[in-house]
Amino acid sequence: MTITQLYYVLAVAEHQNFTKAAEKCYVTQPTLSMQIQKLEDQLNVQIFDRSKKPIELTEVGKKIVTQARNIVNESYRIQDIVDQQKGFIGGEFKLGIIPTIMPTLLPMFLKTFIKKHPKVKLKIEELTTEDIIARIKDGHLDAAIAATPLEDENIKERVIYFEPFVGYIPKNHRLYGKQKIDSSDLEVDDMLLLEDGHCFRDGVINLCKAFKKNTDDKFQLESGSIETLIKLSDEGLGMTLLPYLHTLDIKEKDHLHYFNEPSPAREVSIIYHKSELKLQIIEALQDVIAGIVRGAIAFQDVKIISPLPK
Repeated sequence: MTITQLYYVLAVAEHQNFTKAAEKCYVTQPTLSMQIQKLEDQLNVQIFDRSKKPIELTEVGKKIVTQARNIVNESYRIQDIVDQQKGFIGGEFKLGIIPTIMPTLLPMFLKTFIKKHPKVKLKIEELTTEDIIARIKDGHLDAAIAATPLEDENIKERVIYFEPFVGYIPKNHRLYGKQKIDSSDLEVDDMLLLEDGHCFRDGVINLCKAFKKNTDDKFQLESGSIETLIKLSDEGLGMTLLPYLHTLDIKEKDHLHYFNEPSPAREVSIIYHKSELKLQIIEALQDVIAGIVRGAIAFQDVKIISPLPK
């Protein structure tokens, strides 16, 4: 049994196709198939049910893939140890970012990080928190930037910054005349929210439910992007809450209403697998982002709102 064989097994399990798996592994399809067949012969089990389209794992195959993933990840740790000993920060690094953080944070830090660490090849994807957690666990992401805490024993979290919620209120709204607002002022029935699946939406709902215990989950209008929520609010269709960094480029500052302290806020962290692979790159990202955001967010007295659905 070799690590290469296990790597091939993981590729087929991911793509459910021998040809696509071979392309990913940069080998010919016959070579990949032969190595997997050798492994199956050695173990005297069938890892894949080749009669199914697409190919499926057998029951024992599922258990083998779980262990294979652990072994392959641990094998990467040897190179990690060498890189950290040499102080090397480089190589491919797959980073996920949730949609409500990507458009504001990425332009702030990307150029600086690339300039400071030119040997790191960043591959960045915009993903939901649910997809991020799944991809970190199966090894398809090295780390991610998301709202925390996530309360997952397999995921480690390093807090980068706290981002306050800010009310965006149209002139015809009942709260427009208030200089500052309180969490108890919020009514979920006149709130414009992101579509289901966004953790920022869950944070807003949790904030409302803290003061309105009988709140149900029926909303006037939902959208897939914060930019759309702002436009809908401008049309007088309701108020919304924005992450603080989204407010920096808004021209209609009179629509922005800040909370009395402690301001409700989300905790933003860089998250990664408990195996701590590529930790030197994770720490480099944390340092660059924290240094940049520290100058943009001056809020200190905040109350963290959970991103987990209640």
